[in-house]
Amino acid sequence: MTTDTTHQKLLDQLQQLEDELRSQSLWSAVAPSPEAMASTMPFMYDTLKLHEWLQWVFLPRLRAVVDARGQLPCQSHVHPLAEHEWSQPVAFDKRQLLVLLLGIDDTLNQGGLTPPDATPPH
Repeated sequence: MTTDTTHQKLLDQLQQLEDELRSQSLWSAVAPSPEAMASTMPFMYDTLKLHEWLQWVFLPRLRAVVDARGQLPCQSHVHPLAEHEWSQPVAFDKRQLLVLLLGIDDTLNQGGLTPPDATPPH
């Protein structure tokens, strides 16, 4: 898959994720506080719910990379985190969100650049 094809596929998937977050009423017009956004924990786990992190961090950052035609991450494991986070009953239908996150992970894991230390010797 070419870089342009991967970027376009990812943009489409990110839009689908946003649409699903909106349809599940998990999209907020109010941004988290600056203090919450200043978290240094992975996924800002200590200050944001996963759907908030998806909206305010994950989606904007990946869209910015795609818009700049930048290097995509070579690994993504958001789906396993979501499965864990949403393993207990939740007040929304998580099934489609999990499908979309798995697709995004797959796109990034297949289309991101191989890290230099993982390049096989010639």
